[in-house]
Amino acid sequence: MTEDILINCTPQETRVGVMQAGVPQELHIERAASRGLVGNIYVGRVARVLPGMQSAFIQIGLERAAFLHVADIWEERHKTQPSDAPAKPIERILSEGQSRLVQVIKDPIGTKGARLSTQISIAGRLVVYLPQDPHIGISQRIEDETERQLLREKLAQLLPADETGGFIIRTVAETATEAELRGDIEYLKKLWHGIRGRAFTSPAPTLLYQDLSLAQRVLRDIAGESTGRIIIDSRENFQKLQEFAAEYTPKVLAKLEHYTGERPLFDLHNVEDEIERALARRVELKSGGYLILDQTEAMTTVDVNTGGYVGTRSFDDTIFKTNLEAAHVIARQLRLRNLGGIIIIDFIDMESIEHRAAVLAELNKALARDRTRITVNGFTGLGLVEMTRKRTRESLEHVLCEPCATCGGRGVVKTAQTVCYEVLREILREARQFNAREFRILASQSVIDLFLEEESQSLAMLGDFIGKPVSMQVETSYGQEQFDIILM
Repeated sequence: MTEDILINCTPQETRVGVMQAGVPQELHIERAASRGLVGNIYVGRVARVLPGMQSAFIQIGLERAAFLHVADIWEERHKTQPSDAPAKPIERILSEGQSRLVQVIKDPIGTKGARLSTQISIAGRLVVYLPQDPHIGISQRIEDETERQLLREKLAQLLPADETGGFIIRTVAETATEAELRGDIEYLKKLWHGIRGRAFTSPAPTLLYQDLSLAQRVLRDIAGESTGRIIIDSRENFQKLQEFAAEYTPKVLAKLEHYTGERPLFDLHNVEDEIERALARRVELKSGGYLILDQTEAMTTVDVNTGGYVGTRSFDDTIFKTNLEAAHVIARQLRLRNLGGIIIIDFIDMESIEHRAAVLAELNKALARDRTRITVNGFTGLGLVEMTRKRTRESLEHVLCEPCATCGGRGVVKTAQTVCYEVLREILREARQFNAREFRILASQSVIDLFLEEESQSLAMLGDFIGKPVSMQVETSYGQEQFDIILM
């Protein structure tokens, strides 16, 4: 199916929407103040080695130290040891204060720092260059074994006999000419030569190489044969992308369009509305059913409900049709929201084994268009579908939102009555410790209102018990859970 790519550029951020049949399928956002780090190459300094975790923290110039596991130290795994030798512990490989060439393989997520590897890979348009590894690999998306072998042979003919590096052939290389492949290889080698030269002379920590901007990565990684139009709403960025495409992705050059309309590009194509819906916990299905998506640090859960859908034949048929529709919507929501890690889907219970198999097949079919690696484990004994989706960057919610200042991210707040009882306990506690003349309650309007009405007798009883007056004052800036007791 043909897809259009919309690129909305401002000085503060770049937003990309990938559209199919006028419906957004993917959203990508990159802010100038916090560009993604995946692909960046640094000279890092070992800050701390943790033998118990077989890991190390590496300073690369960020607020939080990055994380390097012994399994991601490429040289020790591949160069210095025989394949059957026991793995060398990290404390014998790294020492504090040591400089190391590293590359970010996973952005910082939540409270976790960036994840690093010492195996360098530099992505081009047609191939990925592995300067330390003489391996030649083929993209898993190229499934035909004959085509894979032909590509491997074509690449081998272009490489000199003394080549020490390796390459992974990307999907777009299927239709590339030898001249295009050679040009991509020469560009990546020249790039690596410059990075390696700077690595010898730069102090740690130093950024040696930064991956392309989001708009450029779209042309390199997303645009292809199935792309219809690439519409950009900024003249300056349109010209920059034209120059980039002319040099690196000439096949998509003719697909670039500059949008000059007065109405904002994302408004015109209803992408703004879709972003708002992608931040909601509840997603409506056309049939009348709905999904509930809950994102936690450990996993994401998706609950499917029939809602107002009653069907036309039988209850089992209603459930089956709701689950089939939900499978497509879930796959799209995972892409839109960029949800990763462990994902648990609670489809409506189906007794029929055939129905279960059909829903699972529909889910796998809908997930097949995802550019991110996905593993689906099928139904568990409890009737849940377990799956994983590779997480390399923050989800849409984490990019655009922050935890609620009132509830602290719990999604609920204590009732006014609960807070009232906390206030009463706190006054009693302080009356036993301090001999104050008067106690004053500072709290939100809802809590004070409750003390003036339903809980007025409780407050009066407490005042009599401690033998001191208790006064109240509304603090309009306080959330419902906030309160202070002032000793007068």
